[in-house]
Amino acid sequence: PLVTEKNATLQMGGKYAFEVDKRANKIQVKEAVEKAFNVTVLGVNVMNMPGKSKRMGKGTTITPNWKKAVVTLKPGEKIDLFENVQ
Repeated sequence: PLVTEKNATLQMGGKYAFEVDKRANKIQVKEAVEKAFNVTVLGVNVMNMPGKSKRMGKGTTITPNWKKAVVTLKPGEKIDLFENVQ
C-alpha cells in the first residue's frame, strides 16, 4: 500500500491505494486484494503515473512510470495495515 497524507484521508472513506504491476488490470487487482486481505472490493480505479525527472549530481535521471490502483471496500470493512505497529 502507498502511505501518504492524501491516502490516509482516503482510508477514512474506505479507499486504499496500492502500487501495482503496470500490466495488471482492474479485475486482477480486485481479486488480489480480496484474496490477500480477506475483504470485499466494490470498485477499483487505476491510474498510470508518469515517471519524474530527478537530479543526481551533475546529471538527471528519470524514475520509471508506474501504475496506482485505488480500491474501494464495502462499508464497514477495513484493511489492518498499521494496527499492530507500536
